[in-house]
Amino acid sequence: MNTGELNDKESAAGARYQLVPITPKLIAMDKASATPAGLDPELTAYKPDDYHIGPGDSLYITVWEHPELTSPAGSQQQTAANGRLVRPDGTLFYPYVGQIKATGLTIEQLRVEISDRLTKYIAKPQVDISIVGFASQRVTMGGAFTNTSPQNITVAPLTLSQAVGAAGVNAQLADLSNVVLRRDNREYHLNLDALSHTLQGGQDVYLKGGDSIYLPYNDNHEVYVLGEVLRPQAISFKTTDLSLTQALGRSGGLNQTSSNGKAVYVIRGVENMEKAPASIFQLDNSSPAAFAVAAQFAVKPGDVIYVGPAGITRWNRFISQLLPLSGLINNAATAQYNLDRDSQL
Repeated sequence: MNTGELNDKESAAGARYQLVPITPKLIAMDKASATPAGLDPELTAYKPDDYHIGPGDSLYITVWEHPELTSPAGSQQQTAANGRLVRPDGTLFYPYVGQIKATGLTIEQLRVEISDRLTKYIAKPQVDISIVGFASQRVTMGGAFTNTSPQNITVAPLTLSQAVGAAGVNAQLADLSNVVLRRDNREYHLNLDALSHTLQGGQDVYLKGGDSIYLPYNDNHEVYVLGEVLRPQAISFKTTDLSLTQALGRSGGLNQTSSNGKAVYVIRGVENMEKAPASIFQLDNSSPAAFAVAAQFAVKPGDVIYVGPAGITRWNRFISQLLPLSGLINNAATAQYNLDRDSQL
């Protein structure tokens, strides 16, 4: 047996791992058993209704043909200067109307309420209301976004994809496979990468005030490439998975002078070896057909990819380790010879 390879006898003896060849049949079985990406029905069931006014919102109230009510700060001022701020208690003040409870009302409901109260002073008042500042309903953003500023819910519904797009994803640090949406004391874990490759990718999630979106960092989303590759390293990735070909490619590929093409292993489950045997997937990379198989085999976070050395490499390393020892022995023998010779003189 080549010293760079494993065999079934080793597996049976230690009972710590099982050796599984990477074949087209294995890849087909993995794809068949994979859970399709999907959205929680509770998320897709939510549909936003008309916007409801809340504390912190600023309203611009127009009463046609009555500029003294519409623009009390003067028509030359910006629209925001003539806005009516909804106070923390949910009320606002308007001339001739007085204090009015605005929180929880839609724009149309508040328009009707103000119109009814103004009829005591103005014949058939024509009232229009627009929101010039949204502040009562926000979605907080956190994690590996380039912009984590809160995003306001407005009269136009805000979707998850819009919020993520506006926040910007840090392509080097983000992990798109486990985005966390917190709503009403519950967490929803979303695989945005997988959803984008399915039919459900076009089905978006509407957000509502109080939602929180966290995009995790990919510092724990790594595979480790060791052995006879040009650049052994830990590789972070932001997507659902990474193919074996991609992982080896990022490491510079196999070392052509020292690697064993039949000894490419993917070691999975080493953290739970005390409870269950680890799986060691072996790829025979000695034929061109292996490249097509490796391109379809997905590695997972925590996997260790190991490329074993060729037989001649192991022999050369053994010789190189002996050389320092042989030098010491030779030096010791020479020294002893010189001592013996000097004693005879």
